[in-house]
Amino acid sequence: MIWQDVVITISGIVFSLSLFPQVWHGYKHKVGPITYQTSVPTFIGLFVISFAYYTLGLFFSSVMCFITGLVWLTLFLQRLQYHQR
Repeated sequence: MIWQDVVITISGIVFSLSLFPQVWHGYKHKVGPITYQTSVPTFIGLFVISFAYYTLGLFFSSVMCFITGLVWLTLFLQRLQYHQR
């Protein structure tokens, strides 16, 4: 394991954990406060970066980036679902 993989993985963990309060707030209050213009490019970009990390052999970074992308996808889905109300 190279040091860059460790640094990127730790950063990914911090980014993912920092989004969980936003996801919980959206779920609890049934709101989707994150705009489509923010969430769509972010989760697509994170999935692309995750694939790039994987091709470079940065497996832990790839997984954490993918998880962060899933959290952003959740925020997008909250906006999609709760915006109707």
